[in-house]
Amino acid sequence: MSAATTSPPSTRGVAVAVRDIHLAFGSNRVLRGVDLDVPAASTACVIGPSGSGKSTLLRVVNRLIEPERGDVLLDGRSVLADNPDALRQRVGMVFQHFNLFPHKSVRGNITLGLTRLKGLRKDEAAELALHHLDRVGLAHKADVRPGNLSGGQQQRVAIARALAMEPEVMLFDEATSALDPELVKGVLATMADLAAEGMTMIVVTHEMGFARSVAEQVLFMDHGQVIEAGHPDQVFDAPRTERLRRFLSQVL
Repeated sequence: MSAATTSPPSTRGVAVAVRDIHLAFGSNRVLRGVDLDVPAASTACVIGPSGSGKSTLLRVVNRLIEPERGDVLLDGRSVLADNPDALRQRVGMVFQHFNLFPHKSVRGNITLGLTRLKGLRKDEAAELALHHLDRVGLAHKADVRPGNLSGGQQQRVAIARALAMEPEVMLFDEATSALDPELVKGVLATMADLAAEGMTMIVVTHEMGFARSVAEQVLFMDHGQVIEAGHPDQVFDAPRTERLRRFLSQVL
């Protein structure tokens, strides 16, 4: 982190720790020494302009992209030497696009990973899928196909699919940015409920109201670095850097 960045103190254990992560695509340095601590049962929101490295950071945490240098720790243990599939059962991720299989029912989209990755019986998987669909308010849509759902409903199915793997940490990569404005509220409400239930979450978002009301820390990234980090009140009401002040003047 830069000298201007601080991390809020916490007596809880650190669930996710990112240490000095560097990554370049050719000559483009996408991540330049990123550090991040997310205490267990807390929500961290990452904000910043497009191209600042926010989404890439999430992909490094979930090992969809391997960093050139640095480390990612889950409960104090490096994940970079682990089997990526095993890691993704502990760290769920919800993307901007829903990535649902159109030929399968909503329930079938959720049970697929449970049977193939977790080895559950079909009846066990179906019961767990229904439980998590109910959790996001969509149990009554279990037997329909994704094409018959609104965008907001499809995103909530994607959240249920990730939750069904019983992860310890959830990553959200601009989960509402592909939705029509009237559909955003339901997805944000689902995410806020997860935060209230104590799910550890890292959320890349353009929804500043959500970040202010739900996050316990907000990180502002630009050009592959964390420029500022702190409690939402400090980040939004008393930014320390001119770069963050300019960014907020454009989005608030």
